[in-house]
Amino acid sequence: MNKKFSPFGLWPSPISPELLGLKLRLEDVQFDSDGQTLVWLEGRSARRVLVVRKPGDAPRDLTDTLKVSGGIGYGGGDFSVRNGMVVFASGGQLYRQSLDSGRAKAITPQFGEVASPAISPDGSKILFIHSYERHDCLAMVDAEGSRWPVQLATGSDFYMQPAWHPDGQQIAWVEWNHPQMPWDGCRLMMARLNGAQLTDVKQIYGDDQTPVFQPEFSADGRFLAFLANDGEWDTLRSLDLSSGQMRVLAENASLLDPAWVQGMRLFGWNGQSLVYARNDKGWRSLWAVEATGGESAPIGTAPYTWFGQVTVSTQGQIAFIASSPKCPSRIVSLADHKLRIEKYSESESIPPEYLPEPQAIEWPAPDGTPVHGLYYPPSNPFFDAEGLPPAIVNIHGGPTSARVASYNGDAAYFASRGFAYIEVNYRGSTGYGRKYMLALREKWGPVDAEDAAGAAGALAALGLADPTRMVIMGGSAGGFTVLNCLVHYPGVFRAGVNLFGVSNLFTLEDETHKFEERYNASLVGELPAAAEHFKKWSAVFHADQIRDPLAVFQGADDKVVLPDQSESIVDALRRNKVPHIFRLYEGEGHGWRKSETIIDYYQTLNKFLKEYVLLA
Repeated sequence: MNKKFSPFGLWPSPISPELLGLKLRLEDVQFDSDGQTLVWLEGRSARRVLVVRKPGDAPRDLTDTLKVSGGIGYGGGDFSVRNGMVVFASGGQLYRQSLDSGRAKAITPQFGEVASPAISPDGSKILFIHSYERHDCLAMVDAEGSRWPVQLATGSDFYMQPAWHPDGQQIAWVEWNHPQMPWDGCRLMMARLNGAQLTDVKQIYGDDQTPVFQPEFSADGRFLAFLANDGEWDTLRSLDLSSGQMRVLAENASLLDPAWVQGMRLFGWNGQSLVYARNDKGWRSLWAVEATGGESAPIGTAPYTWFGQVTVSTQGQIAFIASSPKCPSRIVSLADHKLRIEKYSESESIPPEYLPEPQAIEWPAPDGTPVHGLYYPPSNPFFDAEGLPPAIVNIHGGPTSARVASYNGDAAYFASRGFAYIEVNYRGSTGYGRKYMLALREKWGPVDAEDAAGAAGALAALGLADPTRMVIMGGSAGGFTVLNCLVHYPGVFRAGVNLFGVSNLFTLEDETHKFEERYNASLVGELPAAAEHFKKWSAVFHADQIRDPLAVFQGADDKVVLPDQSESIVDALRRNKVPHIFRLYEGEGHGWRKSETIIDYYQTLNKFLKEYVLLA
């Protein structure tokens, strides 16, 4: 096919703001204990709806007016399903509902926030995490909601991932304290349930320097499996509860993700074996291993390259949320070596030629450390252009996180219009070993900004992008890096795009939610000793140095990065007559949920890039 020549960045694309605004968010999937019924959670604009699919039936909505959402920290741990019943969080309460019929019934009072319900094997009791006015605990309530909930475990700052032993008399969970984040270090605990009290409480694994993740008992009650990061790489372990023998089933690989939300799952029991996910620099695969040890075997899951919320049924079926650069997120089940798509997140009408494949690239940091990125070339079957393309240099949030080879709507949106696009997994990102993750300790600000500027230099040196038309973009912690690059690396980027980015580290400590209020202690340092670092890398104190055009987007209801963090930057831009745009979205928090917000965001961004980058 002969392509038409048209300027980079202005190519027509079927990936429209309207298309991105209409897509579903697939957030979790679980099997009922019958081994065949699937329940999943869909985000539909501002709504979050539970859906059930029974064998031989079409999927149908379970919830309508109630917004299903765990309310602790960044959320997650939204629901649990067992014995034909789902228990879910909504508006600070737990509700139970039959998968067959009937309305949801509240089983806890509206008091604080709740997350991570776990239904007991006999269906009579619910474990859950409760939070109220800075006090978190592991709690329990009867499934009928006929009695007041009771606190089981208290005294730690945070709790997550409660799990039942099949006998219904033993439980496990994960807990940790400030100033640690869960990926710094936490403790796997186990106890026996004696009525409404815990006895024989013991610490199984983990400490302040060793993260643990996702305790899961085997169906026969013999083993307790979990993930741990107890060295440079992660391990999958099983504890024989009768003999006390601890086995390492998988090692020397990236196996666990940072626990930013409740309810994350990266492995599951399949009889006497375990199915687990392994991450190789952004490409994820599924594997199986026996609980007693031995070689791991790969599980065929092509064409997918990323998996989340892995769940295994009592009959050996596997389900997960899957995607690849060519496949938007889907709920997929696997049985008898056959993959079945249960739910699509968006239209599959986009020809794959518009969807770019990422290439892993590296460039050296000033200290010689290889810095990692995923580069997406311009991708459009009908258009080409002369010269080098403009580039979007995207900086992920967290900062303890990473971008991976999943479906990337932003990359597809920009690449199909003729932009190059790179996801920068700067030092401090996850998935490249613990040493790489720890490289940001007390260096947040200088290191990530250095690597972002280095990414622009690498694209130019490799002949992949026009060095005069680089745009830096990022949200939250990524927005923090955007602002610091415009302050400390003026002229490297033609323009910046800041989504709810941190501009003032001092007020962030006072204003942010409990989960992250001590995060700066490891990223920047302790006050008052680190006050100079706080000030140097808080862009609000240097905003008068910003001269490059900047687009700022902010949610009015953001409880993580409050609107004043963006408004103070916009005030400086206005005062200094720096070209800028500012959108404050009512009813939005830390990220966009409403379709109308998403559509306006992309439309506004298009106008900004045309005016200040493409046609400047």
